[in-house]
Amino acid sequence: MARARTEHEHSDGVNEGMSDIRVGIVMGSDSDWPTMKKAAKVCADFGVGCESRVLSAHRTPRETAEWAEGAAERGIGVLIAGAGVAAALPGVVAAATTLPVVGVPVASGPLNGVDALLAIVQMPPGIPVATVGVNRADNAALLALQILALGDAELAAALTDYRSRMGEGVAAADERVRRDSESLESA
Repeated sequence: MARARTEHEHSDGVNEGMSDIRVGIVMGSDSDWPTMKKAAKVCADFGVGCESRVLSAHRTPRETAEWAEGAAERGIGVLIAGAGVAAALPGVVAAATTLPVVGVPVASGPLNGVDALLAIVQMPPGIPVATVGVNRADNAALLALQILALGDAELAAALTDYRSRMGEGVAAADERVRRDSESLESA
């Protein structure tokens, strides 16, 4: 749809062959990758390159801060941080940069992501993290793309087209349900 990237972080083909990395994706564990991969896939679908990393707020705090601090220099415009349970990673990332950060609560632990959701939305004043629903890395990517589209008319048009296609799908579903409902009434 819009752009490309030159390097890829994962051997599964997500973002392979793209240049112009504009979104940074970070997670605290590789067990979060199946969830966070949804964000990478959405970015790839729109032709926006991303880099994906496993960094820990607690086990690799220096590397995490350095990654976030250097993101703007690398051309990244938005960061997406996924974490479960205590979910410190999005806040640590946001504290290290003025770039927008979107937090993704990852379902894990006994509360299945609700604890992570509450942790991410309760950031202290001055260190905001936009937060999406539990495991909604796809929505995190769409929000990141909307932020980038503020300065990118081509990406904005692609997002408008995407929304239009979503609306067409709802209209088609509505028509199917209405027809089925009418057939029940006449039977």
